[in-house]
Amino acid sequence: MTVETDSNNRTVFVLIVILVAYLAAAIAGRPQRATARIAAQQQDALGSAKEGATGARPHEPLASKEGRDCPPLWMVLPFAGLLVAIAILPLTPGLSHWWDSNLHKLYVAGGLSLSTLAYYLLFHHQSVLGHWPVEYLSLPAAGGPNWDLMTTVLCNAIVNEYLPFIVLLFSLYTITGGIRIEGDLPAHSLTNTAFLGIGAVLASLIGTTGASMLLIRPLLETNSERKHVKHTVVIFIFVVCNCGGCLLPLGDPPLFLGYLFGVPFLWTLKLWPAWLLVNGLLLTIYFVWDHFWYYPKEAVRDIQCDESNVRPMRFRGLWPNVPLLVGVIASVALLDPGKPFLGTNWHPWVYLREVVQCGLVLVSLWNGVSVRRDNGFNYAAILEVAVLFLGIFICMQSPLEILHVEGASLGLATSAHFFWASGSLSSVLDNAPTYAVYFETARSLGGQPAIAGVQEKLLAAVSLGSVFMGAMTYIGNGPNFMVKAIAEQSGVAMLTFFGYIAYSVAILLPIFTLVTVIFLR
Repeated sequence: MTVETDSNNRTVFVLIVILVAYLAAAIAGRPQRATARIAAQQQDALGSAKEGATGARPHEPLASKEGRDCPPLWMVLPFAGLLVAIAILPLTPGLSHWWDSNLHKLYVAGGLSLSTLAYYLLFHHQSVLGHWPVEYLSLPAAGGPNWDLMTTVLCNAIVNEYLPFIVLLFSLYTITGGIRIEGDLPAHSLTNTAFLGIGAVLASLIGTTGASMLLIRPLLETNSERKHVKHTVVIFIFVVCNCGGCLLPLGDPPLFLGYLFGVPFLWTLKLWPAWLLVNGLLLTIYFVWDHFWYYPKEAVRDIQCDESNVRPMRFRGLWPNVPLLVGVIASVALLDPGKPFLGTNWHPWVYLREVVQCGLVLVSLWNGVSVRRDNGFNYAAILEVAVLFLGIFICMQSPLEILHVEGASLGLATSAHFFWASGSLSSVLDNAPTYAVYFETARSLGGQPAIAGVQEKLLAAVSLGSVFMGAMTYIGNGPNFMVKAIAEQSGVAMLTFFGYIAYSVAILLPIFTLVTVIFLR
């Protein structure tokens, strides 16, 4: 039995345990009771809104029923320390190899998470707003450790946000790993541009991670006879790993966080003009760059080899994995416990969405073992994401509380401010927590028209900045480094960290300036 087969068997076993455990909980009525509380609170909120519309004084939101002081500013240190570790340790001689281990990443993420939880247990003496399964105020203990506060913070981070987030990523990553595209087309500029254009569309449908893992290997195989390939991989990172993923919450982790925060599933489709402009310009730049500069530089013998070694494209694993991906998309859109199902009064049970996604993964793993083996599929990349985001979701609770109270005083007021502020941080930090930080900052400003409590124009700016500018560095978004590593394993001499930044500054910053002028004034 190979290591990959053993890993798949363990995953199948864990998924079966999850499904059985949820079935037992459903028989006991636990998810139904949690969902009933969500529906009841929504009815109360709707009644309050109607009272306000008729002139009666509506109920105050929980967050304002009682004054809540935010944690001290030094409590951003665990969050900042984890993000700095993610940015610096992979590049630090003597530590980069140590950091390669997911277990060592867990040590760092877990230690910083424990420091955050220890603060709420021992030192925080104000109430905390809980979000799961419904909003409530958790009060500090009269004396002794604040176990209730710590539990509330942990539930906010893990139960309410992390689990839906990581299950979706795991589902997309694993199911797309069961699809293989084989073949070797002539590596013309138009062929590569078509790859990039298809990736831009798929990035929003199956996620930037899923689209990147699906397309990078056939793209590299198509270009295997060419010597000048690194610029193609760089534009692939720009388009498929980042800028293509802004049309649906499935596209990029920041947008799925927004969906969890209450942004409607289809709202991001309103971002299509910016998506079309940015990706259209990138595809145009790539075609001109490759066709008139790099392709003529290829040796004649390499071009002849490329033209003669042609194999038609062949797809394996489309069944059942494409229908399963559609199922994942449908589960995200339809099985939100906070929304009635398709015009009915029935609210999907809590975690039914995630259990359905796990079931779809299980079906995928039972089929296409040979396809995953040929893809070199393993769980290392998703385990890395799971470990790091476990720490990120816990450590960001204090900064989010601070921003909820102090966000209006940061001086950010316009769409352009939020676009460049969120984008700048997304360039050097992971873009999902960056989105969460500026989402909360924008929400603290209020204003109408609002989506999930955020002015719509500010929400658009934060969404675009967090997604687009994750392309500015290798560390801006998870797929960036994964694609770089795969390209290097295939023999492509990729740009250095700062060499990549030089490309992104020259190509992306003018495009993002144009986005600001056209859409964010």
